[in-house]
Amino acid sequence: MARIRNVEGFAIRAPRDLSGATGLAGSPTKLKGSADYRWSEAYPALYSIHFETALVRVTLDNGLAGWGEAQAPLAPQVACTIVETLLVPVLIGEEFQGEGGELEALWNRMYSTMRVRGQTGGFMLDAISGVDLALWDLGGKIAGKSSSAGAAESREKIPAYLSGLAGETPGAKVESAKPFVDAGFEIIKLYFDRTPKDLLETIDALQSAFQHIRVAVDGLWRFSFDEAVAFGRELDARRARWFECPLLPEFVEEHAGLAREIETPLAAGESYRTRFELREFFKSRSLGVVQPDLGRCGLTEGLHIAKAARENGMEIVPHVSIACGPQIAAAIHFARLCGNCNLLEYNPRVFEIANRFLNVPLRMDGAHYVVPEGPGFGIEINDLFERYLA
Repeated sequence: MARIRNVEGFAIRAPRDLSGATGLAGSPTKLKGSADYRWSEAYPALYSIHFETALVRVTLDNGLAGWGEAQAPLAPQVACTIVETLLVPVLIGEEFQGEGGELEALWNRMYSTMRVRGQTGGFMLDAISGVDLALWDLGGKIAGKSSSAGAAESREKIPAYLSGLAGETPGAKVESAKPFVDAGFEIIKLYFDRTPKDLLETIDALQSAFQHIRVAVDGLWRFSFDEAVAFGRELDARRARWFECPLLPEFVEEHAGLAREIETPLAAGESYRTRFELREFFKSRSLGVVQPDLGRCGLTEGLHIAKAARENGMEIVPHVSIACGPQIAAAIHFARLCGNCNLLEYNPRVFEIANRFLNVPLRMDGAHYVVPEGPGFGIEINDLFERYLA
């Protein structure tokens, strides 16, 4: 019987072309300042000028290892410290065969380490999620099967939507969209990085140029309630796919009120790590689209969130932002495991950087992710990560 011998966290900081990434997932707005972490020009949030993430490796005493990843676009050292300080003591020496009951039990054990101290979200859950993904990868490798081998529907490809467009003007964004529309993308998400008028003009330009596409909007938590109602009705007239993060994440009741005022489905989820944090959204049925981030909730809790969403008539579309190979691969397998997930976020520049760390790159087929072959997540991290340890 194999036991867990080692659990390690690796904080990664790699360079990236920030000018080319602005307007896309992970860097939705222009930044101001001169430090590595800079304020958004549009709203009060910090972003890194680097590509930052936290990789996690769990190794058994027989030498078999699984890879996971915490969503850590800023301060990945924090998630790694939690892994190695608070989670290692409850994992080392545990028997592990990779069965579903074990994965559930270990997630509950990790969650219980700090719950009575109020650490039931934020960095703590990011760290737990990184370990959880590594355990799922490891479990598949033990069984010699894909992590999503038990899916009711064994899909080989998962449809994707394009997250963000480069360009300063509506015309420039149309040009940026052309190769992706030609490749088969039918949904494009735009970020509210300027004014409502600018954004509506961009939507109109895109829908004029590509009449079959639909546009989703990420409001970046910037709207007041009245502003969101007015803008949401403009989205209704344009048949928007969804209106994401329109209000501050704490404003649950206001989201429910907004959902009653407009037809466009509301979307949210990246700010929440558990079904417990999302409970009031499920009760009010205020969301049409739930967006769990696998690097923040893990596969184990992610499946609970998906079940609750399905029971409340909500669609699952995972959030995929700054991420390396394990997190993206986990999202792909998660989509195949879920009965209510038929779409994944895609950022071409993040995808490109993530693939540099993999022995066998993840693949796209037009506007579809290809489910990785092989046991576990079907990926292996190469030695490049050692060059970018933060």
